[in-house]
Amino acid sequence: MSKIKVTIFNENLHDKEENVKAVYPNGMHGAIKECLDADGRFETKIALQDMPSHGLTDDVLNNTDVLFWWGHIIHDKVDDAIVEKVYQRVLKGMGLVVLHSGHFSKIFKKLMGTGCNLKWRETGDLERVWVVKPSHPIVAGLGEYFELPHEETYGEHFDIPAPDEVVFASWFSGGELFRSGCCFERGNGRIFYFRPGHETFPTYYDENVKKVLINAALWAGAPGGVFQTYGFWHTDNYNK
Repeated sequence: MSKIKVTIFNENLHDKEENVKAVYPNGMHGAIKECLDADGRFETKIALQDMPSHGLTDDVLNNTDVLFWWGHIIHDKVDDAIVEKVYQRVLKGMGLVVLHSGHFSKIFKKLMGTGCNLKWRETGDLERVWVVKPSHPIVAGLGEYFELPHEETYGEHFDIPAPDEVVFASWFSGGELFRSGCCFERGNGRIFYFRPGHETFPTYYDENVKKVLINAALWAGAPGGVFQTYGFWHTDNYNK
């Protein structure tokens, strides 16, 4: 059985700061890669924003089944031409997993068609992540909920279109609620937004979070569907 080809994009700016390096010595992208590589069902590569074409060349994108995306403070520096290429690949079937502050990335906003804004504060609150779609493949192996002792707080309203499915909803010790695991389809592509993942907390080492990352890669990267032919449709096609 062939492996699912995963590319992990990271803007890789916070990762160079000493307080973040203390948590993620190999970068957040490195922690995600280690998680997926340990599973054995994935072939992974890294794409960083300061690479030529942000590491997302035509060859890389055309050989990616699912793209993970982490960005935060230099969303505006992502080349619009690369965003368009990612957008077209999603429509043609490439999966996309958007992590944490990637909600404000150009590609997520383009796919959602909304501002994707939200409330936030950085006080290290406890986050309880509730499973609200227990039959969904992304929650396989989890309990009814799991907790992250410290995370950045996000709060509603989250300015996104109504998700096709909400699989996680978070409660924070400050009282906020948030739709923290949202599934969408655009064209032939599957998109999963997953809220946890602030750079100064070891979230990507949490065993429950690692299960979510693996499940999300399997779900978003799974081949499926029929690629449609749009435009003029000759009646002779009915006889084929």
